[in-house]
Amino acid sequence: MLEAPGQVSRALRSAPPDQVVEAADRAIRSALGASRTDVFIADYRITGLWPVLDADLSGGSFLACHDAAQRCYSSQQPMTDTDDEGRCRLYLPLSVWGERLGVLLVELPGPPDPDVVERAADIAGELAVVLRAADRETDRYRRVRRRERLSMAAEMQWELLPGRGVSHAAFELAGQLEPAYTVGGDHFDWSVDDDRLTVTVLNGAGIGLSASLLTAVTVNALRNARRSGGSLVEQAELASDTVFYQHRGRRYVATLLLELDTVTGRVRAVDAGSPHLLRVRGGTVTPIDLEQQLPLGMFAEARYDVQEFALEPGDRLFVVSDGVWAADPGDRGAYGERTMARAMRSTRLQPPAEAVGTVMRELHAWHADADLRDDAVVVCLDWRGSAGRGDG
Repeated sequence: MLEAPGQVSRALRSAPPDQVVEAADRAIRSALGASRTDVFIADYRITGLWPVLDADLSGGSFLACHDAAQRCYSSQQPMTDTDDEGRCRLYLPLSVWGERLGVLLVELPGPPDPDVVERAADIAGELAVVLRAADRETDRYRRVRRRERLSMAAEMQWELLPGRGVSHAAFELAGQLEPAYTVGGDHFDWSVDDDRLTVTVLNGAGIGLSASLLTAVTVNALRNARRSGGSLVEQAELASDTVFYQHRGRRYVATLLLELDTVTGRVRAVDAGSPHLLRVRGGTVTPIDLEQQLPLGMFAEARYDVQEFALEPGDRLFVVSDGVWAADPGDRGAYGERTMARAMRSTRLQPPAEAVGTVMRELHAWHADADLRDDAVVVCLDWRGSAGRGDG
């Protein structure tokens, strides 16, 4: 007999932030009759999933769990496998509003009934919300995510991010930073408010901590204007003035600001010497040409104009920084001019969270898997259309 749903919820809410996984383990064992649970968290580069409870999992067991967990993570669907003794391992995605955190493992004595799978999926959803909140109060889960030490600049950049993905009835959005452990200045930000999605992508200037500090000032100036109700132009102008009066034009930030009307599909844009914007429609990759204006902070009291374009249901937008577009290992030409479009076309059946990873993997392959020479950011936006909201 399954326990009342409220008992698991109460156990999760009452647990200390660093003990949420242990509380979930006890509650799931009691509620579902499980013999074992674990939580696998994706690392910063999304190259693997790593256990929280059983960090010393044996090699064979880890590989068996990891393979099924990766399939669950990629598909965002429950997965099962069975060991030689008939025990069934149930894997469930841990995701919040489209942001993929990891996978919940629930080991059961035998194949689960549909109602057990449904209840386990509900618990995984609750656990994901609690883990996302707990992540602000403890370092435990961030330590699992990092497979090597982050540079100070990278630490700041990851702290600035809104997340790595968000899902909505009208759109799906994801982004990725590289090199994950040493990224300096490239960045992305977004916010969903009523029928408006605002996305900003920064092509950071410089390297290391100084680049990260410049990006932090720019991002927070943009947020300050946006949260005060400022338009795209007001966001760009406040951020530009803030950067200029701090650096007097010696340093500036190329930035793209986008505002999507999630009902109509109209996009308003301010191109401040920006990263590159491309649209994928019907298998064709086309650059969206915007009038480039001054990077933020280049001159005092710079003024900006808005441009507009329309999306059609099924359109996909990619925004890439110079570290992606202009990446040139020395003898193969720029990635953006040679093979990037092919990589983008190959993602047509992948959701944005998978698509950004594909473009990044191809970028690493273009470098023959050597370390990237510049920061790189990829953001992918799918416009589903207003019909996806249930009102079309």
